[in-house]
Amino acid sequence: MSEPTLRAAIVPVTLFQQNCTLLWCAQTNRGAVIDPGGDLDRVRQAIAQTGMAVEKIVLTHGHIDHAGGAAELKEALGVDIEGPHEADLFLLQALEQTGRGYGMMDARNVVPDRWLKDGDVLQIGNQSFDVLHCPGHSPGSVVFVNAENRLAIVGDVLFAGSIGRTDLPGGNHDTLLRSIRDQLMPLPDDYAFICGHGPTSTIGRERATNPFLV
Repeated sequence: MSEPTLRAAIVPVTLFQQNCTLLWCAQTNRGAVIDPGGDLDRVRQAIAQTGMAVEKIVLTHGHIDHAGGAAELKEALGVDIEGPHEADLFLLQALEQTGRGYGMMDARNVVPDRWLKDGDVLQIGNQSFDVLHCPGHSPGSVVFVNAENRLAIVGDVLFAGSIGRTDLPGGNHDTLLRSIRDQLMPLPDDYAFICGHGPTSTIGRERATNPFLV
């Protein structure tokens, strides 16, 4: 069996225990920090432990626990931010205000260097990810799919045994179910995914057992 060409490390951050994911190309050692919501000392320590060279920050959507630390980390590392979809601009422009409500006083508003839309390609080292726009949890949520390693990064769209909440501003339950049905369920069963909270899973397992999808 060939060695995987992608490596990942998950760093739970913030009081929401959000899965900040370090994802790097095994061939080049270049990687991305996905959804640095906060606790940046912990994130930087994990980066040092992996030895990866961060080339960008990537956001799946604009909620505080995913994006609150992006502006500060961008300044510290001197890299660009890519994603989410532009429909989440209103969330990214309210991060400071939202953070104060949760006692996350370090959160800063942010605008990415590159918005992502459906059909775009996200590049991490030598690895390419197809960008899928999956609104419903938030209007601008995006998912990243890497065919070579059969891996998806799904943010808060889909979870092991659950789906994203839709009671926050811009959320819509029917829209989320449509995104999952049209964008994620066509993926083969053996695709693993890393979500924004909790354990990883596979598309096949969720197709067969997720109570929101069965």
